[in-house]
Amino acid sequence: MSPETDPVLVDRAAGVATVTFNRPEAMNALDVATKEALLAALRDVAADPEVRCVVLTGTGRAFCVGQDLKEHIGLLAEDAEALWRTVAEHYNPVVELIATMDKPVVAALNGVAAGAGAAFAFAADLRYLADTAGVNLAFTGIALSCDSGTSWSLPRLVGTAKAKELLLFPRTVRAQECLELGLATEVVPADQLADRVAEVARSLAEGPTAAYGSVRRAVAFAAGHGLADALDLEEELMTRTGTSQDHRIAVDAFLAKERPRFTGR
Repeated sequence: MSPETDPVLVDRAAGVATVTFNRPEAMNALDVATKEALLAALRDVAADPEVRCVVLTGTGRAFCVGQDLKEHIGLLAEDAEALWRTVAEHYNPVVELIATMDKPVVAALNGVAAGAGAAFAFAADLRYLADTAGVNLAFTGIALSCDSGTSWSLPRLVGTAKAKELLLFPRTVRAQECLELGLATEVVPADQLADRVAEVARSLAEGPTAAYGSVRRAVAFAAGHGLADALDLEEELMTRTGTSQDHRIAVDAFLAKERPRFTGR
């Protein structure tokens, strides 16, 4: 494949890695090639110490509409084992990387996000939606259960009752309603989305990366553990960040009444 036809593109600039779904003709549906490319891209940027913020977005009029149903139908006709392995082999590790990598992740929804595509966005820290975008929890519409961490992330964003409603009665939730429900961090005019997300990502990439990563871990851990365990992890992470180079930089800058210039270390 040439870079123009790769199903997933990765661009690095000034500490920000932008991972872009690149199947606009298929509304960025997830065929096997796209899932494998996405997983490889996320593993790469997660491990790159020069990357201090990751942006996930799409090309064309969709962010990502989830599973490629054309490919799915073909595999179903063959009764292919690969059809059901994809959750463990692709979707689960993709979501875990988005949710747990040691740096902030921003989802920029340029268009509709459906099924696993919506779940990927929910796993990010922040979600910026074009005013023309929307979210659809399409799983039960094709008689499937939810995947890609939806059962974990969606109730935490909107509450259990609303999560069940959105899953049992799938529909496109428009951008403004997403904002009202807590699914969106901010709604932006479509022609301003790229600039707004670039501004946010640049700010995060200039920040204390280890502290951001530690906050991600602490919040996720506390969601499934008791207070005592959460306090123990906070102590561990406070030690980690308290001995970091960026903490020393922040203290020195405070004493000098200057703006800190973080290194991400």
